[in-house]
Order: sequence, then C-alpha cells, then structure tokens
Amino acid sequence: MIYFGKKLYKMDEQNSFREGIRDGLPICLGYVSVAFAFGIFAVGSGISVWEAVLISMTNVTSAGQFAAVPIIASGGSLLELAVSQLVINARYVLMSISLSQKMGKSITLADRFAIAFVNTDETFGVASGKGKSLGRKYMYGLILTPFLGWSVGTLLGAVAGHILPHSVISALGIAIYAMFIAIIIPQAKKSKPCALCILIAVLLSCIFRYVPVLNGVSSGFVIIICAVVASAILAFLAPVKDTEEARRDA
Repeated sequence: MIYFGKKLYKMDEQNSFREGIRDGLPICLGYVSVAFAFGIFAVGSGISVWEAVLISMTNVTSAGQFAAVPIIASGGSLLELAVSQLVINARYVLMSISLSQKMGKSITLADRFAIAFVNTDETFGVASGKGKSLGRKYMYGLILTPFLGWSVGTLLGAVAGHILPHSVISALGIAIYAMFIAIIIPQAKKSKPCALCILIAVLLSCIFRYVPVLNGVSSGFVIIICAVVASAILAFLAPVKDTEEARRDA
C-alpha cells in the first residue's frame, strides 16, 4: 500500500528530464544573444575572455554581471561589488522562496542549492506556470539549457570582441542598452508607479553624473544608491497591497 502511494506520487510529480530540456530551450536561445552582448561588453572593459566566461558560469545574473563589470574594471572595492550585487539580486531570494513551495519530494536540499543557482526570472516564470509539483529530473533539465546558453553566449561574445573591428563592437554594444530598455518599458507602460520609479532612478543617476563632488562617487555605489532610494520612495508613495486588502478595495 505504501509502495503504491509512492508510485502514485511520482505520477503526479512533474519529473521528466526531457520535458525540462524542452521547456528550457527557448530560454537558452534568448540567453545566447544577451550573453553575447555581455561577452563583448566585458572584453571591451578590459576583462579577458576566460574571466568573462568564468563570471557568467559562476553568477548567471544579467543585470548583476553588467553592473559588476565597471566596478571590476575600475578597481572598485569588494564591499562595493558585494553590496551592489546584494541590492540588484535581492529579488532572487523571494523568487526562490516562492518556487520552493512547488518542489516535489524527489528534490533534496543539495538539489535546492543547485536549482537556486540558476533560478533566473525566466526559469522561475516557466517553473511557476507548471500546475504539478516539480521533480528533480524536470528541474535539472529546465536549468541545464539556460545555463549552457548563458555560458556559451558569453564565450562567443568575448571571442568576437577580440576578432571583430572596433566599429562593429561599438555598434553591437547598443544591444546592452536595448536589453535594459526592453525590460523596463513594458512594465512602465502597465504601471504608473513603476514608470515613476524609473524616472526617479534616472534623475538620481543624472545628478550623480553631472553634479560636482557627486560625480566622483564610484559607479557601483551610484547603482546602489539610485536603486535603493528610488525603490524606497515608491514603496512609500505607492505601496503594494496584500491580497486580502486588494479584495476588500475591489
């Protein structure tokens, strides 16, 4: 009877490695282009090809990596680098907590660490959309292809940064800014508080860029200050209502 129960549980658990690979493949293809831009950006900032690849293989965080490169290239402190990554990547803590609620019994504590390492916005979105609990094989399949896409894309971009003419590299560098614009514009269109938060962050960034004395603050701390201050202002002006409060207002 107990054995039957275990077999029944396995049937209810999303645990196909092949299906995980299939669901992760579109993410992989999308990551190649962004990672390619990162590879070019990193090499153009004075980082070697293998250092750029190592950064991607040990981080898997686009925004965090793009923010880290200027700090590393300018010889910023480890504290500056660590705090900037903490601020930029804090959302992954909440995403991992949410995703953990869908983990099946086949996933061990060690598996959770590995899955959390590649729990990006896209893999989280795909995994959260699954109706069943998520098994070990499925999750490893889901994170494998995006990880490879991010690593290989960085390698290709970094190598291209050494081969392509400077004019072409400069043109491809636009892809970095296009990526961030593509991230913020859809959200800004849907949410006025989000648009206001972006504008405040842009204003603060301009202040640090053009105001004397403030323009001497390193890029890492500028990112930290702009992100924290803009978020704090909007948290005060337009706090997100919890589910129960939103229902009462509706």
